[in-house]
Amino acid sequence: MEYIDLRSDTVTHPTPEMRRAMFEAQVGDDVFGEDPTVNQFQDMAAERMGKEAALFVVSGTMANLVAVLAHCGRGDEAILGDQAHTFLFEAGGIAALGGVHPHPIPNQPDGTLRLHEIQGAIRSDDVHFPPTRLVCLENTHNRCGGVALTPEYTRQVGELVHAHGLALHLDGARIFNAAVALKRSPLDLVSPADSVSFCISKGLCAPVGSVLCGSRDFIAKARRIRKQVGGGMRQAGILAAAGIVGLRTMVVRLEEDHENARILADGLASIPGIRLDPGTPHTNMVFFALDPEVRTDAESLATQLVAHRVRVQVINPRRFRAVLHHGVDRKQVPEVVQAFREALSGPG
Repeated sequence: MEYIDLRSDTVTHPTPEMRRAMFEAQVGDDVFGEDPTVNQFQDMAAERMGKEAALFVVSGTMANLVAVLAHCGRGDEAILGDQAHTFLFEAGGIAALGGVHPHPIPNQPDGTLRLHEIQGAIRSDDVHFPPTRLVCLENTHNRCGGVALTPEYTRQVGELVHAHGLALHLDGARIFNAAVALKRSPLDLVSPADSVSFCISKGLCAPVGSVLCGSRDFIAKARRIRKQVGGGMRQAGILAAAGIVGLRTMVVRLEEDHENARILADGLASIPGIRLDPGTPHTNMVFFALDPEVRTDAESLATQLVAHRVRVQVINPRRFRAVLHHGVDRKQVPEVVQAFREALSGPG
């Protein structure tokens, strides 16, 4: 049975063009720096982000881990949002593997961190405190509804961070969604950051990987850390080839996912018992919840939806996330709305 899978844009499959490119890719040993396709992809990624160099890694989690460990030493502190992916969903890697102390401060509904709270979180030079080395932002911000951070805000954070001699890392797993939503160049969104990561296995449809970008010195350090954490790949050009195709062909179609998300949100809003999060969708994610009077819970409803060939992600006992992507076309969106309508009108 084929499903309309809205759990995440990570469920996307490589396109036929990607599969051809992977089959035909020239390869070498990337640990020796000899894979021509990886090198081409890294150069392309660095250029897109306006940075000197880039490093291909296996996942967004590894990209963020390597970035934090390259910026911070053991016992150092990184300031990040309490809803940040690195804080919530990366298995505590920066603390467990790097000995880096996370200092979470509240994310606002728009994904930002208040400037005065960043300022207040920066430690003074005191023997009792871990030294603050890094501030992390996320764009788009997953847990805050897929909202995009403006370049003006990121510039303000960068100015604050750099005035204190700290570094700024941007988790840009879906940075191209942010650029499309704001109608701005990715360069505008990432230029204040000392390092930025982005994912190719979400909206860009490649099967595996993320990229970490920064200065040449930073990437040289990151390459050593990638090796330490087991991320040294050999003939990785087979994977990088799909990333090249993704950058060339998939960014331009992300607006289609955003529009499908808007159509889905409008349809769900018409169903009694469903309440959309304010402002959703900001990009390709629709966040919504069950009204209190609805007797079923999210897990039970999600189970019922499977019988209608629809899969969604349950966020908490009353709340869902639906992510639109290349694997869901326009004509399937009304089917999703109808599936929710029928599941909610059934028994229970």
